[in-house]
This record gives sequence, C-alpha cells and structure tokens, in this order.
Amino acid sequence: MIAVFGSANMDLVAYVDRAPARGETVTGHRFRTVPGGKGANQAVAAARAGAEVAFLGAVGDDGFGTELRAALAAAGVDVRGLREVPGPSGIAHIVVDDDGGNSIIVVPGANGTVTGPSEADLAAIAGSRALLLQLELPMPAVVAAAEAGRAAGVPVILTPAPAQPLPGALLDAVTMIVPNEHEAAAITGATGPDAALDALLERVEEAVITLGAAGALYGSRSGERLRVPAAEVKAVDTTAAGDTFVGALAVARAEGRPMAGALRFATAAAALSVLREGASTSMPHRREIEDFLA
Repeated sequence: MIAVFGSANMDLVAYVDRAPARGETVTGHRFRTVPGGKGANQAVAAARAGAEVAFLGAVGDDGFGTELRAALAAAGVDVRGLREVPGPSGIAHIVVDDDGGNSIIVVPGANGTVTGPSEADLAAIAGSRALLLQLELPMPAVVAAAEAGRAAGVPVILTPAPAQPLPGALLDAVTMIVPNEHEAAAITGATGPDAALDALLERVEEAVITLGAAGALYGSRSGERLRVPAAEVKAVDTTAAGDTFVGALAVARAEGRPMAGALRFATAAAALSVLREGASTSMPHRREIEDFLA
C-alpha cells in the first residue's frame, strides 16, 4: 500500500490560444472543472498504475469536496483518511495554452487546515510501502508526516512543489526528492540539472530531476547515475505529467523494480498523461503503460 499525505483541489481550467500577459485579457475557447491537487493527482496516478493507495488530507464541506471525494473513490483510492472540514475546498485556477503549456494559481482552502497527521494517518503511514508528500499542505504538517514515515522505516518521496525553502528537518526525513528542472534550480541555486543533482544528493539519499521532453535524471549517494529519455509524443496538456511520473515511480519502486526500469515505467506513464486533457482525468491505467512500453 502507498500512502499519500497531500492536497486535494478542484481544478478550474481555462483553455486559450495563448496565456495572457500581465494586464491583458484574452478570450478562452473552453472551460472545465477537473478534480486535482498534487496529492490527489499522485494518489490517482499510483492507483491507476496498479497500487493500493490511501489518501490522507482534507476537503471542505462544499460541493467541490463531495466531488473530490467521489473522484478519488472512483479511481480506487481509499478515502477513509480524507477528512471534511468547514469551509471551501482547495481550488486551482489553471490556464492551458494551445502548445500544452500551463500556468496555475492555487488557493489552499481546506488543505490549509491540515496541521499534521492524525493518529489514523500515522497508522496508515506506518503500514505503507511508500509515503508520497508534496508542498501544498502547511509545511509543519509535511515535516511531521515525513518524520513519521522515516521513524516507521517507510521510504519518503517528496515532490518539492510549489518550490520554496525546505527545512532541514524535512530533508533529513526524505528518502527521495523528485523536483522538475526549475524546482531543482530554485532549491539548490545550481545551474544545470547535473549540478543541481549533486547539490540535492548532499541532503538526501536519492534524487530524480524530471526534465520534461528531455526525460529524467537520477542519482543516489551510492554513486549510481541514470538518464532516461522521454517518449516523443505531441503534448496536449502537461498539467499532471509530473504527478503522474511520481505516482507511477512510487508504484514501480514499491514493486521492487530496478531503478532503470522504474524510471522507464514512470516516464511512459507521464508521456501518456500529456496526450489527454486535465489532471487526474489524463492519467493512464497500468495496462496502457505496459502496452506503451511494449
């Protein structure tokens, strides 16, 4: 079982020819609401990739909260750890342009009420084979969950997004960090992914830097280095590619796959996700990933 301690948002997605500049108004050609949030996205990605998944987080007592819970459950995610709190659920305003690029504004809502893991959360974390974390919950809560995972001997996989300064206590508890190229540069101040990888490995045991169309770069303190190319596909919407990658990577690692194979599995899942619109709605099922690899 994989535990995901993280955010659940309703994504409010506007599709445009090009994103507006500051002070500019553009006309969109479509709008939709899609269940998302980095935590919920990773939970759905891991469930569709073949794992049993428990989601630990919060939604509001509004209509979005009801929809988010139902969407996670429909994807096969265990939502007994998804608490309901008074007030609005988290939302994300997303603008997607015709090249598949996106810009996002997140309003935390119920996610901001999560001050730390509950006793039930701690039990779920201790019984898992991996713990996935992101930074859309308050930092003290993320640190507490990471420390609980480390204390229980559970591999802790952190997606450091949105990028922000990382407390030493968090990095000390993390097994693997998975930033994209821009997040890795912001965290380390290093120029180029190889230098950023070296800097990350000074603080954590393993690191994967996702490079978009250039694939992914992996390193460990044991000295292993891998670079896995991305599949060549025409992106329609890249919104959830990173979360799809992490969810699939966690599944592959929990199954005991060698790192090279785990990275190929995750890269294939991410490539499939950009072929469809939306966040959780774009994530591939295990059979699709295996067929793509074959």
